[in-house]
Amino acid sequence: MFFTYDEWPGGKNLASSPAIWRRMYDDIPSKNFGLNYDPSHLVWQHMDWLKPLKEFASRMFHIHAKDVRIIEDGINDYGTLALPVKYHQPRIPGFGEIDWGRFIGTLKENGYDGPVCIEVEDDTFGKTLEGRQAALKAARNVLAPFIPR
Repeated sequence: MFFTYDEWPGGKNLASSPAIWRRMYDDIPSKNFGLNYDPSHLVWQHMDWLKPLKEFASRMFHIHAKDVRIIEDGINDYGTLALPVKYHQPRIPGFGEIDWGRFIGTLKENGYDGPVCIEVEDDTFGKTLEGRQAALKAARNVLAPFIPR
């Protein structure tokens, strides 16, 4: 997405909103062209992170389980046009803004049966192997009740 000053305008990911996705699918109508959906990206853009799950259900190929914490002081200091790192903090599922029961439930209601992969960008657990492993275990414990084995 858009995390450093050398990525202007808009970062390395062009597929950042439903309006762009619609245009992509109009231009490239292949059934083999889909989304790696990360709800945290919509949260930090102040967008509805559940609504696209119905409209784009057939285009969801891969899901990132990553949460985010919005830092209100950062928004108040820098505004939402600043680099997102100025007003958001990546978190593991259960430690941010996303209701994972609603999210996984909405995925299932709309027929998603693909991978849900925990993405660890949450440095609060540390950057060591042990810290990353602890983050994965904590995220697994949050998601486990919603994902059947």
